[in-house]
Amino acid sequence: MPALTIALSKGRLLDEALPLLARAGVVPSEDPNTSRKLILATSAAHVSLVILRATDVPTYVQYGAADLGVAGKDILLEHGNEGLYQPLDLGIGLCRLVVATRRDFDWKGSVQRGGRIRVATKYVRTAREHFAAKGMHVDLIKLYGSMELAPLAGLADAIVDLVSTGRTLQANDLVAVEEIMPISARLIVNPGALKLKRDLAKPLVDALAAAAAARPETVSA
Repeated sequence: MPALTIALSKGRLLDEALPLLARAGVVPSEDPNTSRKLILATSAAHVSLVILRATDVPTYVQYGAADLGVAGKDILLEHGNEGLYQPLDLGIGLCRLVVATRRDFDWKGSVQRGGRIRVATKYVRTAREHFAAKGMHVDLIKLYGSMELAPLAGLADAIVDLVSTGRTLQANDLVAVEEIMPISARLIVNPGALKLKRDLAKPLVDALAAAAAARPETVSA
């Protein structure tokens, strides 16, 4: 197996990460979006890619099954960042983590009255910390998908979820009532790999930093 392994997840983040990797000299031998292989060789003889679920990327890097990875800040906050070095904001996967409700729900009034609010989210850790910092009492309901359905079906009063364009919220007559934080993707590195494979890892990190810096939409969040 090649000396360096990069963990990626399919979807929008993969589509945005591949051009950055290409500028750094790493091009997969097959299209990750269509290949059935979970480990892909690349144009760099010492680098391979592994394709995972987004939530598994930090775990693979933390335990050294992958040396580097690309993960959204939302995923890293839920993971807890243990055992990970985050040298670089790649400026891709840009979106916002927000609180959203039905358009007709009195969010401000509910907060002012101090009533207990039910919130559905897959970002339980981040949501808990956000509402605790505001002194709010909420009941968190863990969901894994179709978050917008929860307020419409009466399961929850609000959701905490990622928003990019806002079109999905609008289509379901929901509105964002609070922004928790902006989100972007980070390059994450196993600290051991950075020490033991420094001659390989450091040039790749530097090349990705240069590729990310060339993107006009690169932000810090």
